[in-house]
Amino acid sequence: MANIDKGLLADLEARGLVAQMTGDRALETYLAEGSRTLYCGFDPTADSLHIGSLVPLLTLKRFQMAGHKPLALVGGATGLIGDPSFKAAERKLNTPDVVASWVDKLKAQVSAFIDFEAGSNSAEVVNNLDWTANMDVLTFLRDVGKHFSVNNMINKESVKQRIEREGAGISFTEFTYMLLQSYDFAELYQRHNCTLQIGGSDQWGNITGGVDLARRMHGGQVFGLTLPLVTKADGTKFGKTESGTIWLDAKKTSPYAFYQFWLNTADADVYKFLRYFTFLSVAEIADIEAADAAAQGRPQAQGVLAREVTRLVHGVEGLAAAERITEALFAGDTAGLSEADLEQLAQDGLPSSALSLDGQPLTQLLADAGMAPSGKQVKDALQRKAVEVNKVTIGLEQNMEAAGIFAKEKALFGKYFLVKLGKKKYHLFTC
Repeated sequence: MANIDKGLLADLEARGLVAQMTGDRALETYLAEGSRTLYCGFDPTADSLHIGSLVPLLTLKRFQMAGHKPLALVGGATGLIGDPSFKAAERKLNTPDVVASWVDKLKAQVSAFIDFEAGSNSAEVVNNLDWTANMDVLTFLRDVGKHFSVNNMINKESVKQRIEREGAGISFTEFTYMLLQSYDFAELYQRHNCTLQIGGSDQWGNITGGVDLARRMHGGQVFGLTLPLVTKADGTKFGKTESGTIWLDAKKTSPYAFYQFWLNTADADVYKFLRYFTFLSVAEIADIEAADAAAQGRPQAQGVLAREVTRLVHGVEGLAAAERITEALFAGDTAGLSEADLEQLAQDGLPSSALSLDGQPLTQLLADAGMAPSGKQVKDALQRKAVEVNKVTIGLEQNMEAAGIFAKEKALFGKYFLVKLGKKKYHLFTC
């Protein structure tokens, strides 16, 4: 039997991770009395989860560390429908083959966060297509649909917003999503004695629907707990940058770019994010905040956050690579970068482009790559000996020799030319 950490809910509240819960404080007592099975759902709406999924993923891990059994539900069925919760418009429906391939990728991702060899509270991944694929529509309408009041469904805030938005509305397909998610909870209660569902605060209507359905269909006492949706102090959307979404898949967002995202967290957000996204204790985070307040200069919190979250998502090797690349670019000493490091930089770490010489001088080549507003500024940098190509300083007298400077045999690993202009401006050419 797993040892139960009775202070789990208090810790979640201290971290600001509890938005709402059913049953008033009964959940606190229920969790303290023994090991419980809980679940969180992840719909395959892309071929990777993004950092918006980290809070529920890490919360499943927190529950498991406290002695409870987590189920990660990958929505092979609900992913075919699309959750309307607080969405401005209908989701694009993807084909079953596409959704199935995404389900497999998400299974692998969630498996990195929870422990499948933890004895009685070992994690499991479940797929709601397993219990819906062979259910006919009449059975679903009779056994599940009869327990739902359309009046109540319309009054759920997430649905009401869509109905009241002029010209948008909601299809019957998305309207039935709540029934499917509620049925998941009832099924998991029957199959796994799962008695708690967690999810983002936008899932409150779906979760309470499941709590009610488990009671109506099986007489089960189950609970729901929602987590706050992550917001930034400046009002901009969390997890988005100029280059797009921050994904958990290293092939979509490199460990270096991932690390940089967290390193650039605003001071107004960083201590909240430390509480949300790391396993440092609340007391340790308070100490970091106090030390930063007392110190002069850049706070240490961003570095701690970047290291902790990158290690959680990309492991020790991913963190080491991110730190190595960061230090190399900051210090201007890029000679030690590996081929894999340069691949990360080409993917999303630096401005990069395919090398196309076309006989133009170096000044034009670098200006066209966006390293300076015009060839004149590049020329000035060449005069100052402020241009390097693969750590070799280039002078103005070599301006017309771009073809020689970028000869294939001089490329790093036969493929890369890392150009530095001034102290901090880089561009990576690939050939």
